[in-house]
Amino acid sequence: MCGEPPFPRSRLAGIGDEAARSLDGQLAALGRLGWGALELRTVDGEAVADLDAGTFRAVATRIRDAGLGVVCLASRIGNWARPITAPFADDLAELDTLAERCAALDCRYVRIMSYPDDGLTEPEWAARAIDRVGRLADRAEQAGLTLLHENCAGWAGDRADRMLRLVREVGSPALRLLFDTGNGVPHGYEAFGTLEKVLPHVAHVHVKDAVRAPDGTVTYTLPGDGRARVADCLRLLLETGYPGTFSLEPHLAVRPHEGMPARDGAEAPFVEAGRRLERVLARLAPYARPVAVPEGARR
Repeated sequence: MCGEPPFPRSRLAGIGDEAARSLDGQLAALGRLGWGALELRTVDGEAVADLDAGTFRAVATRIRDAGLGVVCLASRIGNWARPITAPFADDLAELDTLAERCAALDCRYVRIMSYPDDGLTEPEWAARAIDRVGRLADRAEQAGLTLLHENCAGWAGDRADRMLRLVREVGSPALRLLFDTGNGVPHGYEAFGTLEKVLPHVAHVHVKDAVRAPDGTVTYTLPGDGRARVADCLRLLLETGYPGTFSLEPHLAVRPHEGMPARDGAEAPFVEAGRRLERVLARLAPYARPVAVPEGARR
């Protein structure tokens, strides 16, 4: 690694289905990287909450036998496919299922978003989104979970002032922020400036990078090769003592929201992106403040 000491792999994870559709492929990719944690979204194309009980038990056993922890379950709650007008009962049911599955996986984080508007006025959209996230946070707190709102789809997805308003008005210890370094490029905002404003509330980080062509086309790149200021974002997090996990979501071969679902064969670019992330973090390690044991999993 060009002479730099390696960044602690205990603080690195990956969204498994970005590497492979099958659980075996996901575990193999993390094994190649030597990382000890997985962020779980889908297995064999099925969302974690949709796996039948027997399949889920087998998944949990397989992950445990591989010696891996699970740092977060990436839900569909409030995401690009569930606008604010969609039945709220679907989100509540998914959270209840994921609460049980978090307990089985020794995991306490669930990723959410804050609902596309579906034609509502901004004030009504805001009120409904804040109300829903608040009710979800109440339920999460009762289950001992923390919801992580991602800077992606929804009312508070692309503006720091809305993210801060969401956290303030929900007012729950069960709601924190998930910051994705690369989401600003496709969503049209400057991610580093957003991170500066919301930093105290960030409890989990996704790493990706991208470039936008003049025609608006977005191409995802290895971390550090795009225009998302990945290194600047990671340095800021390290300098200010961020204690959590850096979870790789490179989008090189898998982009569900663009009709590119998880398929086997994505392992090689995922591993390449992981190695690049390690090198970027190793160069930034001298700027890091000492931190306690990383947050994100109970293990």
